Amino acid sequence: MKSVFKNHYITALFLLFSATSFAQNAKYKCMLQMTNYKGLEAYVVVSLIDPQGNYEKTLYMMGPDKQWYNGFKEWDKAQKKKKEKLDAITGASVAAGDRSITTFTIDESKMNKGYKLRFETAVEDQNYHVTDVEIPLTTTAVTQRTEGKGYIRYVKLNKVQ
Repeated sequence: MKSVFKNHYITALFLLFSATSFAQNAKYKCMLQMTNYKGLEAYVVVSLIDPQGNYEKTLYMMGPDKQWYNGFKEWDKAQKKKKEKLDAITGASVAAGDRSITTFTIDESKMNKGYKLRFETAVEDQNYHVTDVEIPLTTTAVTQRTEGKGYIRYVKLNKVQ
């Protein structure tokens, strides 16, 4: 009888720890509003930046045509060192004045530890903005509306339940 109880107890602990590790990833809905700039549609890359300012992971790419990804000079340098598969995290580029709503996953174990979300923007034959928007990955800052400095008017994230 003790061994049966012990096996159930060990199984319950294993399931609890497994569920905890899965619970660290959270989905966030991202609403991005563009400014009324003149020019073609903007490409936007959303990256997780580590506390030292290095690219850790690409969360989302708005822009379907890979031939233009090298326009993100800083991001492209990081990609050449550590190739990421982007097929599952790409979507349409965003036109001037338009709004885009996307969803991406954030590892919540990075929360409140100095990480940032970086939104880079590029428009063909125009300026490249390395930090159009940067949001500290903290429990309060991540869901506040953040103003852009380039083609993005603002970004607003909401945790999906």
